[in-house]
Amino acid sequence: MSHSVTITRTTTTSSSTAILVNTGFLRTAPGILKLFEVLIAGTCLFLALFYTYRRYPNDYSVYEFYLATITAVLVASGCLLISCLLSLSTASILTKTLFELVYHCVAFALTFAASLVFYFDVKNYRQNSILAGAVLGLILSILYLISSVFAFRSYRGL
Repeated sequence: MSHSVTITRTTTTSSSTAILVNTGFLRTAPGILKLFEVLIAGTCLFLALFYTYRRYPNDYSVYEFYLATITAVLVASGCLLISCLLSLSTASILTKTLFELVYHCVAFALTFAASLVFYFDVKNYRQNSILAGAVLGLILSILYLISSVFAFRSYRGL
């Protein structure tokens, strides 16, 4: 089976010591997705920490799994977003690597599992803020699924 490979060469020169921000990355679909992933994960973490502490009557292992998962994806997505914003080459290189695909698939699986279990654990609790965190976690998992599709297409060169 033969396939074609396209190589694009980009040369960037900078003589300034100022920090350049790659705002063009936020105009792409993966950039917008990463921004919303960080914002929603931060909101989920805030809701889990602020409203759940001392008000969550159920088993804490479900809460801890949700909290650990949301914290992990927030830190990793935040690092990816900052890297792509502060480096012109990272935004173009990182999106074509297998890491991006594996990360988004794992993040989807973990956030979906944690949010779904957390949702079913708190749905009868009548605490809207906790339930909102679980629903936002499910929305976050959908964003990671969409990012996985974009990462797969970028990795395969489609």
